[in-house]
Amino acid sequence: MMQDNTHRWIVLLGGSSGIGLATARLFASKKFNLLIVHRDRRERKEELSDINDQLTTQGNKVIWLNADASLPNTIQLALDEIAQADSKAQVTCLLHSIARGNVKPLVNAEKVLSRQDFHVTADNMAFNLIDWTSEIHGRSLFEKHASIVALTSEGSSRAIANYAAVGVAKAALEAVCRSIAKEYAPFHIRCNVIQSGICITPSFSMIPGHEELKATAEKRNPSGRLTLPEDVANAIYLLSTPEARWITGTIIPVDGGESIS
Repeated sequence: MMQDNTHRWIVLLGGSSGIGLATARLFASKKFNLLIVHRDRRERKEELSDINDQLTTQGNKVIWLNADASLPNTIQLALDEIAQADSKAQVTCLLHSIARGNVKPLVNAEKVLSRQDFHVTADNMAFNLIDWTSEIHGRSLFEKHASIVALTSEGSSRAIANYAAVGVAKAALEAVCRSIAKEYAPFHIRCNVIQSGICITPSFSMIPGHEELKATAEKRNPSGRLTLPEDVANAIYLLSTPEARWITGTIIPVDGGESIS
């Protein structure tokens, strides 16, 4: 018997492409309501309209907010939108899938990473999760046993060319999630991090040298293929289920064994 998800919401920070969109599709297929915070240009307006039509086939609600997820005003606006759409709303899962950072070398180039680049990248890809979690909790919007999931990569613990600022942000994100898991545990709110294998997404394609990373991962992965956005979406969904309620504060590789090879 399928659970009644009429008032259950999934908040996706970065949900218009890649892993975020795959996750939105999966939860939508199970009749969850979606709040998708994204940053997209006008050129994608028609495409996103088509995606919205696909996401609402189950009669669920979908709210799109094209705004900077790191701004306090965006958080307030987003949660106000949920409250207006559904007076009984409860957030089942908060996904942090923001891929907005600076990918540049540290040295030996015309444009290198600055301290400001590190600050901006970490704020977007790590620290704003603290604000979203605090505000949703403060409004009593999290359902009991809610799941918070963030996305990291091997760059948090391994040096990758042009990836220093993102690597620092991912390491910070992992630390933030551990603290959220510990301090929100008394409220039955869980927080985990998924370390995806190399996954071909729009954000991955922006990394200088991504073709080499892709080729290396293809040879390295013992399962014989790269990770798909849908692979990661499946894990995010599993972490939201009752069977996963004792999993919190951990980093889970979803990579077909790529990280052990």
